Amino acid sequence: QVQLVESGGGLVQAGGSLRLSCAASGRSFSISSVGMGWFRQAPGKEREFVAVIRWSGGSTDYADSVKGRFTISRDNAKNTVYLQMNSLKPEDTAVYYCAAGIDIPTQTADYWGQGMQVTVSS
Repeated sequence: QVQLVESGGGLVQAGGSLRLSCAASGRSFSISSVGMGWFRQAPGKEREFVAVIRWSGGSTDYADSVKGRFTISRDNAKNTVYLQMNSLKPEDTAVYYCAAGIDIPTQTADYWGQGMQVTVSS
């Protein structure tokens, strides 16, 4: 079984920064062998894709709403994925979920973290 443990969420003022971490564990599981990424869900809204880092070549992709502000990266040695979030806006407020084995077209993943709150105050 794969476990994804998120950390780094919290409260920040608009314009500030946060770095989310997602530590993966599980028998023979490596973040370099699957697409890893982040989704978020704001109150009253559906869950939406935020960012992905692909297993092959480490290419990245972002939702239009976060391009230029968020950066996804990974440390294979630590089996950890990061989401650096800069220039945060109140509309970034949501529960953020780490995911492994992402399929962007269907907005699904094989494994999910428990989610953590990010709140951006105006």
